[in-house]
Amino acid sequence: MVANNYYRVSALPALGDLGTPPPLTLADLMEHLADAGRAQALVEAILLADDLMQREAFLASEIREVAPAVLTAAQVRGDEALPDHLAPADEATPRVASDAVWAAYFHHAAGVADRLASPFLAEWIAHEVALRNALAAARARALGLESAPYLVAADLGRSDEDFAAVISEWSAAADPLAGLRVLDRVRWTWLVEHDGWFSFADDELAAYAAKLMLLVRWQRLTRQP
Repeated sequence: MVANNYYRVSALPALGDLGTPPPLTLADLMEHLADAGRAQALVEAILLADDLMQREAFLASEIREVAPAVLTAAQVRGDEALPDHLAPADEATPRVASDAVWAAYFHHAAGVADRLASPFLAEWIAHEVALRNALAAARARALGLESAPYLVAADLGRSDEDFAAVISEWSAAADPLAGLRVLDRVRWTWLVEHDGWFSFADDELAAYAAKLMLLVRWQRLTRQP
């Protein structure tokens, strides 16, 4: 409800540009929205993506500590099973385990967007899926492979987005970190264009969460050896 969000939005610290220090943690944001109902559910669906990224990085020994906002630390470390809604669906096309989890995540988040009638969450998912799959297809082509087995939740992605220039810049990046920053700048630009600033709607809080998630990830990557 917009009226209830005046305090919730105005009490949050302003976010700087991409690359600036995050003014609060993702767990802090979840605590701030503990009684926010619909807004809390939308933000939780978005921040779950960061927990899964941490899980992937931890299992690959890329990070040593985890700080989840939605999942438990044990779930992120792989010591406990993920929630049922992240269980991979039976598919005709075999997938690596991480891709299967991401497919389950995107379909879960899309279900939240549909159930709560959130245009922002639905469009954010569509953009994320389209960008992820454009990158996967480019990698497959470079290796002379069919792209289909590497696409995740393709039914949810936007078909009208052209990422050719982005993929070209990503492929020319000096190293993987520089390549990831190319992609995150695209994500940030999209969020700035869709953040619903000063609307005080639940979707504005969801957009704030997505921006904060990028700031936190940028900081995490910067401090990793």
